[in-house]
Amino acid sequence: MTFTFPQDFTWGTATASYQVEGAIHEDGRTPSIWDTFCAKPGTIADGTSGERACDQYHRYMEDIDIMKRMGVGAYRFSVSWSRIIPEPNGKVNQAGVDYYLRLLDALREAGIKPACTVYHWDLPQYLEDQGGWPNRDTAKRYADYAQVLAERFGDRIDTWITLNEPWCAAYLGYGNGVHAPGIKDYAKSLEAVHHLNLAHGLGTQAIRSVLGDKARISVTLNPAVNIAETDALEDIAAKHRADLMNNEVFYGPMLEGRYDPDILAATADITDWAFVKDGDLETIHQPLQVLGLNYYSTSHVRAAAPGNVNEGVPAPAQDIVEFLPPTGELTAMGWNQEPHGLTTLLTELSARFPDLPLMVTENGSAWDDEVTEDAAAPGGKIVHDPQRVNYMNHHIRAVADAIEAGANVTGYYAWSLLDNFEWALGLSKRFGIIRVDYDTEERIWKDSALRYGEIVKANAI
Repeated sequence: MTFTFPQDFTWGTATASYQVEGAIHEDGRTPSIWDTFCAKPGTIADGTSGERACDQYHRYMEDIDIMKRMGVGAYRFSVSWSRIIPEPNGKVNQAGVDYYLRLLDALREAGIKPACTVYHWDLPQYLEDQGGWPNRDTAKRYADYAQVLAERFGDRIDTWITLNEPWCAAYLGYGNGVHAPGIKDYAKSLEAVHHLNLAHGLGTQAIRSVLGDKARISVTLNPAVNIAETDALEDIAAKHRADLMNNEVFYGPMLEGRYDPDILAATADITDWAFVKDGDLETIHQPLQVLGLNYYSTSHVRAAAPGNVNEGVPAPAQDIVEFLPPTGELTAMGWNQEPHGLTTLLTELSARFPDLPLMVTENGSAWDDEVTEDAAAPGGKIVHDPQRVNYMNHHIRAVADAIEAGANVTGYYAWSLLDNFEWALGLSKRFGIIRVDYDTEERIWKDSALRYGEIVKANAI
């Protein structure tokens, strides 16, 4: 049965600066924490980095043309902070600004609305040297940076997304150290959580101080969809703990102006939360025009056996939680496929925050792709990726199911436009609906890109 989406529904694709731009030494850009992290032996699975990535810094016109042919109406990209403010002195680098102005003007000319992620994990290294996200001052420097973007980009931006997945920045960066800057310290990870929350609030205020209420402001979170294995009280308690530390640490401050007391109790042996200052929660709790949600898979949990250690788990205070191995056909990331989890996420959040529109700012899957010669395909080559097409069909249908159930969902962004640098996994995992040949930087269409174009143009699934 065909479902037609609302007439003003936004269809987009998404990327992030360090994952696609390359050109890390050009036009005044200085190192980010990811440049430093990639240079350390053993941190990246295949030894690669974002030094070249997809070379979008030079090839953005080609990528915009691809999006135009696909028919998408929006492009979610992120800005490289150290291109804009390369030094601790706060001076703005005009060459960096000019690159994004060219990108924005080209998107506008193509009829594609820019959704700007202000911060997608590539903290300038000079700020990490001063303590990074566990340092309160980083939130203030973020607000200065956000204000610069508002002043320089203005109404060229359709949607401002303050942060992408602060869960990852805090817990993977400072909790288990799998991401840059590679620190393993749960106390610091919780300081990072709060200062990222604070940055969101301060950044929202900074953008509105320049653009006023016409600025359409969002944040992108990646909530864990935790499913209790049984209805037993101890399994429900495990789910609650997982929800608290993975989701409520962001929902509460950003959307309700509070930290759940259960969070403070669960982490009392890690920190006293003295870094939360008077007025912080009011600052963090800013009105939003839309909430961005990234979704890939679910997490099944149950009560952990006594003495459980959960070594390597990103979030703290998960000792009572056992995370069960994923089942069914797994993606190349080893993630399960449970489209109904996306429906659940959207419907539950829409019921909890009925006045807040939602958008899916990332959704996609990684698979091992092969290129096939095909004279009829764009460029004479094609990637047949039935598993990715299947994933896409089922998850977009899950969005439709949520809308039918009453959820206020306003957009969907496919992750990712391009195969790209997949953080600690390097270039080894391919999420793109367009393949990138990393030797030549050639863009090769996949069946999933053609399928996405069909869905977008029909506005239906």
